[in-house]
Amino acid sequence: MKLLLVCLGGAIGSGARYLVALWAASALGITFPFGTLLVNLAGSLLLGVLMHVGTSTELLSSEMRLMLTTGVMGGFTTYSTFNYETTSYFREGAWALGALNIAVTVFGCLLAGFAGLALARTIFGR
Repeated sequence: MKLLLVCLGGAIGSGARYLVALWAASALGITFPFGTLLVNLAGSLLLGVLMHVGTSTELLSSEMRLMLTTGVMGGFTTYSTFNYETTSYFREGAWALGALNIAVTVFGCLLAGFAGLALARTIFGR
């Protein structure tokens, strides 16, 4: 049953990632991987919220937490895509864009994760 929940969540997360990528390409252009950045930032924030709520309150069952974190967030976030896009910049000699992608993603996701924890603590306590 747990495997099915993770697979269902992964399908939902992957579909959401695809929709964000389509939106970002049309709204922000394709000169920078904005879609990947957006899902990694949002995923970091949401994972912080979900883990706090799931481990500090009774609002999520362990099965629901597994589906939302490992499944949905695992399907939604795109570190492997981030890695490929960054190494592609380096292979193409676009060192500044590669370095920018690393800096914005790493520091942005760290900040988003802290923001998710702070948001969950503000709403749910502890």
